[in-house]
Amino acid sequence: MLETIITLGSFVFFTALVGAITWVLTRKDDHSSSAGYFLAGRSLTGGYIAGSLMLTNLSTEQLVGLNGAAFKDGICVMAWEVLAGASLVIMALFFLPRYLKSGIATIPEYLENRFGDSTRAITSLIFIVAYAGILLPIILYTGAMGLSGILDIKGILGITQDATASGAPDAGMSGADYGILWGTVWLIGIIGSVYAIFGGLRTVAVSDTINGFGLLVGGFLIVYFGLQAVGGDGIFSALNTMQEAHPEKFNSLGPSTSSVPFTTLFSGVLLLNLFYWCTNQQIIQRTFGASSLKEGQKGVLMAGGLKVLAPMILVVPGLIAYHLYGDTIANDQAYGELVKNVLPKPLVGFFAAVMVGAILSSFNSALNSTATLFSLGVYKQMLHPDATDDRVIWSGKVFGTILAIVSMTIAPLLAGQESIFGYLQKMNGLYFIPIFSVVLVGMISKRAPKIAADIALITGFAVIAIFYFGIQPLTAGKSFDLNQSFYDFHFLGLVFIILVAFQLLMALVAPRDTPYVQEDAGVVDMTSWPFAWPVGIGLIVVVSSIYIYFAKPEVIFPLVPPPSAEAAEVTIPELES
Repeated sequence: MLETIITLGSFVFFTALVGAITWVLTRKDDHSSSAGYFLAGRSLTGGYIAGSLMLTNLSTEQLVGLNGAAFKDGICVMAWEVLAGASLVIMALFFLPRYLKSGIATIPEYLENRFGDSTRAITSLIFIVAYAGILLPIILYTGAMGLSGILDIKGILGITQDATASGAPDAGMSGADYGILWGTVWLIGIIGSVYAIFGGLRTVAVSDTINGFGLLVGGFLIVYFGLQAVGGDGIFSALNTMQEAHPEKFNSLGPSTSSVPFTTLFSGVLLLNLFYWCTNQQIIQRTFGASSLKEGQKGVLMAGGLKVLAPMILVVPGLIAYHLYGDTIANDQAYGELVKNVLPKPLVGFFAAVMVGAILSSFNSALNSTATLFSLGVYKQMLHPDATDDRVIWSGKVFGTILAIVSMTIAPLLAGQESIFGYLQKMNGLYFIPIFSVVLVGMISKRAPKIAADIALITGFAVIAIFYFGIQPLTAGKSFDLNQSFYDFHFLGLVFIILVAFQLLMALVAPRDTPYVQEDAGVVDMTSWPFAWPVGIGLIVVVSSIYIYFAKPEVIFPLVPPPSAEAAEVTIPELES
C-alpha cells in the first residue's frame, strides 16, 4: 500500500510540476496573433527547438516498440535513431534555410508558394486525414496502454474481475481493462488538448523541453539499473558481457529477415527518415518558430546529436531484456518487464510521469500541427480568405477541440490490432513518400510545374495504398506482415524514384512559364550559424563510425568458400584432357 501511495504521489507531483512551470514561463506569451499562436511569435531558441524535437518524437511507440524490435532483431534497429542524426544534418543545412526564407507556418504553405494553391490544398488534406485518422488515435491508444501497465491502474483501483464485458473489442481484453483503457485515453487526451488548443506552439515547446529532460534522466536510469542487473565490474563490463553472450545481436547490418534489412537503409528507411525530420509538419513546425536561422540550425543539430545517443535508451534496454529474460517474454513486453524489475519502486511514479510527458508531447504536437494546417490551409485559404487573426485562431481551437474528441473516441477501438507499431509504419509510407518527393523536387527544380506536383501527390498516395491493401494481402496472406519489411521499404524507394523522375520529366516537356525564384520574406535573420557545417559533417562522421564499429558484413554477405583439395584434383585433369 505504501509503495502504491509513493508511486501515485510522485506521478501526480511531477506531472503537476511540469504544468506549473510551463504556465509560469508562457503566461505572458502572445496568443492573439497567428504568428504568436502557431509559431510561438518566432521566438524559439536552439535549446527549446532541440528539446521539443526530441520529445515530440519520443513516445510509447519508440520506448516500447523500438526496444521490442531490438529484443528481437538486435542493434540493427538503431537505424531509426542513428540515421535520424544524418537526416537532421540535411534539415539544418538544406531544408531549414529555404523554409525560414519563405516565412512559412506549414509545409503546404511552402508548396503553395512553389507550385500553387491546389498543391497546398491537396497536401493539407492529406496531412489532416493522416494525423486525424492514424497518428492521433495511435498515440492515445499506445500511451494509455503503456501508462496503465506501468502504474498498474487496475491494481490501484482494486479491480480483480476478468470477465469480458459486452462491447469489449476482443476476447483477450476484460471489461475492466477496456474501461481503464477508455478512462486513460480520455485523461491523456484532455490534458494534451489543454496544452495544444489553449496554449499554442510555445506552450507545447516549453512543456516538451521540461519533459524531455525528465525522459532522458529516466531513460538512462533504466539503462544503468539494467546493466547493474547484468553484472560485471561496471557499465562497459556489462556491455562486453552481453556482446560476448549474444554476438548476433550486436551487428549493425541487419539481415533480410530482420525488420530493418541493411540494404533498405539506402531506400525506404532513409526516405522515411528524411521525410520525418525534414518535411513532417508535426515534427518540424517548431523549427518554423525559430528566432533566427542561426538558432534554428543550433536546435536542429543539437537534436541530431541527441538522436545519435538515443539508442542508449531506445535500443540498449531491449538488448538487456533479451540477455536477462531470453525468449521467455514477447518482444513488446521487453521494456515494461525491464522497468518493472530493475527500477527502484520510489522511481516508478517519476518514470510514469515522464512517460505521460512523452505521450502528451506527441499528442499535443500532432494536435497543434493539425489545427494549424486546418486554420491556415483550409479555413483561411479555402473558406474565408479575408478572415482576421482572431477568427483564424478561433477556427483552429474549435477544430482542435473537435479533433481531440474524435481521436479520444477512436483510440480505444484500436484494441485488438495484431501490431500497432507495424500498422503505424505502414500508414506512414502512404503520405511520407509522395509529399517528400514533391517538396524535394520543388527545391531542386525551378521548372517543375504545378500539375506534376498534384499528380505525384495523388498518384503516389493511391499506388502505395493499392500495394498495401490490394496486392500485398493477396500475396502475403495478411496486410501487415513484418517479414515483408524488406520488400515494403524497397517498394517505397522505387515509388519515390518514379515520382521524382516523373516530375523532372514534366519540367522538361511541360515546364512552368517562368523559372521559380524564392523570395526572402524577411521575417527572421537569415545569417547562418558559423559552426553549422563543421558540426553537421562531424555528425555524419559519427554516424558512419557507429555503423562501421558494429558492422559484421560476413553475416549479410557471406564469402563463397574456396574449393576443396579433392575438388581441385578432379577438376585439373578434366581441364587438361
